[in-house]
Amino acid sequence: MSDIHGFNEFEFDLPSALLRDIIQLLDGMPTGVLSSSITQQIPEVQGVYQLFCNGELVYIGKTDAEAGLRTRLTRHSQKILHRPSLSGSVVTFKAAQILVFTAMDLETQLINHYRKTMGAVAWNGSGFGSNDPGRKREETDKAPDGFDAVHPINIDVPGEYVPIGTAAVATVLGRLKSVLPYTLRYETLRGSNGRAMRGNPHADLTATGVTIEGPLQTVRGLMRQIVAALGPDWQATAFPSHVILYKERKAYTHGVIL
Repeated sequence: MSDIHGFNEFEFDLPSALLRDIIQLLDGMPTGVLSSSITQQIPEVQGVYQLFCNGELVYIGKTDAEAGLRTRLTRHSQKILHRPSLSGSVVTFKAAQILVFTAMDLETQLINHYRKTMGAVAWNGSGFGSNDPGRKREETDKAPDGFDAVHPINIDVPGEYVPIGTAAVATVLGRLKSVLPYTLRYETLRGSNGRAMRGNPHADLTATGVTIEGPLQTVRGLMRQIVAALGPDWQATAFPSHVILYKERKAYTHGVIL
């Protein structure tokens, strides 16, 4: 308080007010089913969102300049596909556009609030929003944990994944990789530094043809057809989170050879 008559100070706590109002807005909103048909209708804007599994709050996120709410929620709607425990309308969401952002870490503040009040948001920090961890995780035989351990993928979901007919294995794999809601990784050429060259499939994959039948296919069946065409030096392995194809003969503690 100022000692000058007729003058005083007022400091408005904008971050706290913003957090309070956003929590009130989110808590009063109904949820929508997390499916691409719905998320594609959401504007590509900055904001915050929540995900719920069987009505329980499991994830909180905030969009940035690189991806708005439509992109982020659609990506999450793809992530939960081919996971039996998350089929149907099990996963729902709430999202709100925020027209004014402050420098505060809004995502962390919301996570802290709901963890203190509800003990929720189990998917934050569980690997739900993570990218492919790469070969290092497989070669160290690290056990699956978090989201993938609780909600593993199902490689037996039938679908029309790749065109029927004969094509190079690399072509079939490229098409399959583009439509799957989880990671499919396969061996590539290596540069002079020994690192994998993304977008450059191993020579065997481009030189070998495979005949795909249909109309309905499964990833398990397709990978077995591909391995049969490539020969015994190649191996496909399924993990709770992804599928790989490498020129190797190796047993993985947490992977199943197809």
